[in-house]
Amino acid sequence: MAEDAYPSRPIHLIVGFTPGSAADITARAFGNGAEDILGQKIIVEDKPGASSKVAAGYVKHAAADGYTLFLATLAIVTEQAMRPDPAFNLLSDFAPIALLASGAVILVVSPQSNLHNVAELIALAKSEPGKALCATAGIGSVTDLAAALFAQRAGIDLVRVPYPGSPQAVSDLMAGRVTMFFSPASTVIGQIAAGKLIALATAATKRASVLPDVPSMAEDGMPNFDSSLWFGLLAPAGTPQSAIDKVAKAADATMQAPHAVATLNKQGFEPISQGPDRFGSYLRSEITRWSEIARGAGARS
Repeated sequence: MAEDAYPSRPIHLIVGFTPGSAADITARAFGNGAEDILGQKIIVEDKPGASSKVAAGYVKHAAADGYTLFLATLAIVTEQAMRPDPAFNLLSDFAPIALLASGAVILVVSPQSNLHNVAELIALAKSEPGKALCATAGIGSVTDLAAALFAQRAGIDLVRVPYPGSPQAVSDLMAGRVTMFFSPASTVIGQIAAGKLIALATAATKRASVLPDVPSMAEDGMPNFDSSLWFGLLAPAGTPQSAIDKVAKAADATMQAPHAVATLNKQGFEPISQGPDRFGSYLRSEITRWSEIARGAGARS
């Protein structure tokens, strides 16, 4: 196959989460638009398990021809930060293509907590150790490590309570069984609007467009605090650069299109334009940053 003929058949985009998940929705937003640009069907395949490591492993061993791609998320970085695997290396086993989108993580509390801002939450944790129960979507998850980062930066002890996933954590938070949760915005936008949860801050350096009235962590005295979710494309190492460049160009055009932007905004996400070089640098910085956070939280195995 001549490289300049790429793509000449359907492309398979492998996602490490279930249908309807934020990753799946982002993958389909990309696929639906990129098909017209690339002239081939993009088939989204969901292979959930081990914080998307199952999907990543599948792509790692696929042919390096541009026809099998991986929808990478922050979850695969935190999975490696928590459970380093010497047989698996995100930097040497994959080639970066493009960063597609980012999603806000929101620090939310229950109305029963009577907390109105981050300062009050920190004061509670300091004055009554053990009272600030922080729900997480599992040990070592993005939500868990965001809580660990918050505790480190605030100089407090949080009792982190793991749940099987975000829906269960949100349910107990609304019932007042736990105090706080660092949640993907897409999971709690409706509850915040209905007054069932109170948003204290966006866990990032700037406000989220989906919740413009909620201050950022930077505004609440924690500069450089960022636990934003992100979604990007990786290919098996050794994939021809010409194929990577074509997909990256299609990604840039697709994710800025009005339909894709509208789809992402509904989930609390925003499109990002970063090609292979910038995404590669960003991926390296994220691996370093979250590995340090995991070590500080005692979450590494």
